[in-house]
Amino acid sequence: MKSLDQSDGKSHSEKINSKFHGSVPFVKHEKSHVEWETRQLIYIPILHTQHDMGSLEPQAKSAFVDKLGERLWKHHVKSIDEMWSGIEYRLGKLKLPFKKTYLYQDGLPLCGREETIVLELAKKGSPNHKILKALMDRGSTIIGTEDPQLLVKEYNYIKQILNESDHAQKKKYIQEYEKEAPDLLKKRDRFISDQIQKTLPVDGSVGLIFIGLLHRVDEMLPSDIRVNYLIYRLPLRRSFEKELVS
Repeated sequence: MKSLDQSDGKSHSEKINSKFHGSVPFVKHEKSHVEWETRQLIYIPILHTQHDMGSLEPQAKSAFVDKLGERLWKHHVKSIDEMWSGIEYRLGKLKLPFKKTYLYQDGLPLCGREETIVLELAKKGSPNHKILKALMDRGSTIIGTEDPQLLVKEYNYIKQILNESDHAQKKKYIQEYEKEAPDLLKKRDRFISDQIQKTLPVDGSVGLIFIGLLHRVDEMLPSDIRVNYLIYRLPLRRSFEKELVS
């Protein structure tokens, strides 16, 4: 697959910000006098909220406030809310074929309980999952996106760091996590890419993937999947998880 990101010295997030391909959800092509529809994936880079931390939400907020203060916490929450308002607005402009739209979500395990997880997090106030629920209500299909074992491994690293009160031990856990994180992220991205390849039909269907800014899933997709980037500009700041474990 020829990557959409050419090597030009820019970071992955900068390339995403400069590559908004418009909001046309699917395109027809001519090949050997036969009209066919390529698979479309709308790529939505996101920053996670405290709601995405699940049972670790209280510890996550406390760790952020202890490190950076209440004022920066409120600014962080406001910025993330504005980002999600922008995503919701842009999605509202798309003419999606809802019943042929497949939803992929960073952090959503392939487990058979995908709909339940989305509904629970939407009820708790997650703007990400509220959008997913709204799309599901219109007929879109939610897909288990991630390897549950890899998610548990990531979760345990973060839980270990957040729950450790001893500074020296916490530093050790952070170093262990930083050593493992790049390989863990690559494994997660490969699984996500494979899931999209397996589950996005070749019938004019459209995929939407909500994915954290650190991921590189778009670089691993097969060439028959056309990627469009929804967000023209995303706040280039460290992710919520990175703030917590550094």
